[in-house]
Amino acid sequence: MKRIYLFIVLQSFVFGLAAQDITDAVRYGNVNIHGSARFHALGGAFGALGGDLSAVSANPAGSAIFSKSYFSATLGVKSFENNTDYFGRSTTNSDGNIGFDQLGAAFVFNNTNDNSKVKKIVLSLVYDQTQNGDTSFKANGVSNQSIDRYFLANAQGLSLNTISAFPGESLTQAYGYIGGDYGYQNQQAFLGYESFILEPDSIDDTNNLYYSNIAPGSFDQSYNYVTSGISGKLGINLAMQYDEKLYLGLNLNAHSIEQKKSTYLQEENDNPGSLINTVEFLNDLSVTGSGFSFQFGGIYKINPSFRLGLTYDSPTWFTISEESTQAVFTRSTDGIVFDDGSTDYSFSVNPNSVNIFPEYRLETPSKITGSAAFILGNLGLISFEYSRKNFANTKFRPTNDIYFSEQNDIISNALVNAQTYRLGGEFRFSQLSFRGGYSIVESPYKNKSIMENTSTVSLGIGYSFGNTRIDLSYSTLQQNRTNQLYQVGTGDLAPLSRTQSDFSNIFLTVGFSL
Repeated sequence: MKRIYLFIVLQSFVFGLAAQDITDAVRYGNVNIHGSARFHALGGAFGALGGDLSAVSANPAGSAIFSKSYFSATLGVKSFENNTDYFGRSTTNSDGNIGFDQLGAAFVFNNTNDNSKVKKIVLSLVYDQTQNGDTSFKANGVSNQSIDRYFLANAQGLSLNTISAFPGESLTQAYGYIGGDYGYQNQQAFLGYESFILEPDSIDDTNNLYYSNIAPGSFDQSYNYVTSGISGKLGINLAMQYDEKLYLGLNLNAHSIEQKKSTYLQEENDNPGSLINTVEFLNDLSVTGSGFSFQFGGIYKINPSFRLGLTYDSPTWFTISEESTQAVFTRSTDGIVFDDGSTDYSFSVNPNSVNIFPEYRLETPSKITGSAAFILGNLGLISFEYSRKNFANTKFRPTNDIYFSEQNDIISNALVNAQTYRLGGEFRFSQLSFRGGYSIVESPYKNKSIMENTSTVSLGIGYSFGNTRIDLSYSTLQQNRTNQLYQVGTGDLAPLSRTQSDFSNIFLTVGFSL
């Protein structure tokens, strides 16, 4: 069957799109570099160290620490296990993937003029994965709230002729015209009405009141959530060593987003009075985006054993595009009798259409990072890093859009200034290096039950063959969060599930001096 693409006009944003909300503000603003094995092994505490290509993403001055041109590539093996509790019933699922997480090169140009204060210039090109979007969870349980609340919340107040198909009009045509003329909210009401979840108070084009064909009681629900894709950052770095103690650097970064999300809700009930006993609700969302940011930083050698680092990360200015598809399937145990005397037991509302939403802009907050490192000669090092990022400053744009203005108010009230602490150490024995790290990343939410603080423990080992180095690291982290399965109105949440996520990462890096 031919797929029809629908272009939704900009005015549809005033009704609110489920795809753009506070969760996007947190997801795109929460950058977590999936870089080299040495970077991970030390907990990412590289702001005052440098000498690693992923460290360049933490502090642009870090590339000026290289004494020779350097290249490295990193392979990552990542796995997760999600344990989800929904109304007392626990469900576990796990998965993993493998891929390149870092690739880059630094080219060192030494100044042969001994009288110059500029000792060397370094030009680098580095790609780091900033987010791995591959995850999933399942929620199964018996709830006292039906999915009908979602469709009712969208339908109330809308006239019947703006949420229903005209005579002779196919569901595909109606879904497209309604989206183009009235917006996303009307489309959601259309899905509920045409699947017989909703019933109008009167069969009149001007009717704007609806009730549910699903009776109150208990509902056996199963919810599947799957995401895939990656986000990355390609940075062009320019750094220099000034005199013997000061290192300065600048990054110009191009960001990319490629993500997909699929959700599937199945609901069963045998409540007395229910005309609809089974509901299946499918949603697919595809997100692509690009962005720009810059960083500048410095490292200062107090003495050969002690260094200080300071980095400023600008906001990231994203331009994001989204596409979505939806379908609803319902069944009636006893069947629904129509005016002509016929009876039907199942109903399918599958428009087989793609909503293509207008591009929107997202500005994530800036970040400031301070760091310190103690170099213990040939024995190793100890490094510490501290950063602050105020997620309340995240903004959807244009800010004069009614829906975006509402979301920005929600963000400023619900998100806070989050701090990150990183600690790493390295012990060297001949050509071998043993490493360990620990980091704490505070939740950006004021309400910590939505997302708790996360901590990461990492270990690693490295071996130097002279100009070639092989590094291996292992890290594990745990995150607890609350999942909102669907939004059913301003400030009105559907039943919530609770998920404990355990992530394990193995990184292997091969690097060599050029």
